Amino acid sequence: MSAASPSPTTALSLRRLALLLGGLAMFGPFSIDTIFPAFPAMGADLGADKVAMQQTISVYLIAYALTSLLHGPLSDAFGRRKVILGGLGVFTIGSIGCALSPDLGTLLMFRALQGLSAGVGFIVGRAVIRDVLQGDDAQRLMSQVSMIFGIAPAIAPVIGGWILGWSRWPMIFWFLVAFSAVLLVAVWAGLPETHPAESRLPIRPARLVRDYTAILVNPRFQRLAAAAAFNFGALFLYIASAPAFVLDLLHFRGQPLDEGDFGWFFIPMIGGMIIGAWLSGRAAGRISGNRLVAIGFSVSAVAMAFNVGYNLLVDVLEVPWAVIPMSMNAFGIALVFPIITLAILDMYPRQRGSASSLQAFTTLVMNAMLAGVLSPLISGNGLWLALTATAFVAIGWLFWRWEAGASPSLEATGQVTEAERVPGGSL
Repeated sequence: MSAASPSPTTALSLRRLALLLGGLAMFGPFSIDTIFPAFPAMGADLGADKVAMQQTISVYLIAYALTSLLHGPLSDAFGRRKVILGGLGVFTIGSIGCALSPDLGTLLMFRALQGLSAGVGFIVGRAVIRDVLQGDDAQRLMSQVSMIFGIAPAIAPVIGGWILGWSRWPMIFWFLVAFSAVLLVAVWAGLPETHPAESRLPIRPARLVRDYTAILVNPRFQRLAAAAAFNFGALFLYIASAPAFVLDLLHFRGQPLDEGDFGWFFIPMIGGMIIGAWLSGRAAGRISGNRLVAIGFSVSAVAMAFNVGYNLLVDVLEVPWAVIPMSMNAFGIALVFPIITLAILDMYPRQRGSASSLQAFTTLVMNAMLAGVLSPLISGNGLWLALTATAFVAIGWLFWRWEAGASPSLEATGQVTEAERVPGGSL
């Protein structure tokens, strides 16, 4: 970073930076989870059944996935701050369109516009972290951001339920308009540029395709990205299935839950994620990356065994027992995520934005398939959800074991030395 570029560590405290980046990462989950309680009301107003309403999630995720390939390179070329501000502006427009949509087709169009822009906070924010800090400090900040980010899925459906208590479903999208506008002002006033002009790389389509191809065919990237995607996929399957899981399957003292009870599912789940993220930050520099990831996968494995066993033994899923496995799994994922993400970013020090984009793309494509194809097929059966989530954790663990055997010198922060960097790791 040149002397002309303000150092984020001097222009902004790391705690404030964590709050700002955590807020930026939150507006993506807010776009998904806040509308879950409104699915029945939206379907009734728009003449859409449950399967059609599920497409409001899959359309959003597909658009998110496609443009995730551009957010990182754009930030590598024009700077992190400009890309984040532009994305927030587009997201605000998309949210206004959703609030005013008279039919399902229009709603899906503006949901896609939301998805086109929602990735800037999460994807570019990760590159900001790696611009600012190195080593254990980067892991700590990544964990702090994960803790803040983890709040969103817990409070989003609760906020949606509150809004439905005094207004109609379009007010949920007006809430998203207000939230994104506040973030836009906060970024404008408080986020310095972390990617100096002399380090930027102009966008050339041919080179972009070549760089993405080089990253994608890198066996180490494939192993790390697959481990992260499948590991999180076990949890996202339940998130995508939340309307059916909460409203159709979960009970409390024999009574089914209703639109105001999504907190029974989301709060324990995100509580586990926040505790895991906090522990990951505390472990930085004290526990090796390999060991921390192994602990995370072990916790997720125990959670899945509990989940399958519970679903086999009972006829009616009761809270809190039915949601304890999701809380444990979220805890394990939060231990794994910072290590794998930093390992990927450290493979490509000059193209962190591109590496972050491609990792996000692989996860988002899987999530879009889960939300649009798999979830509608199995979300009405608790045992099928449990078995599928277990398979995802197992596949993620197998990819990680493959990676751990191939790169045994992975440090606690996910860094590898220059001598250990695989060919194609520094483009």
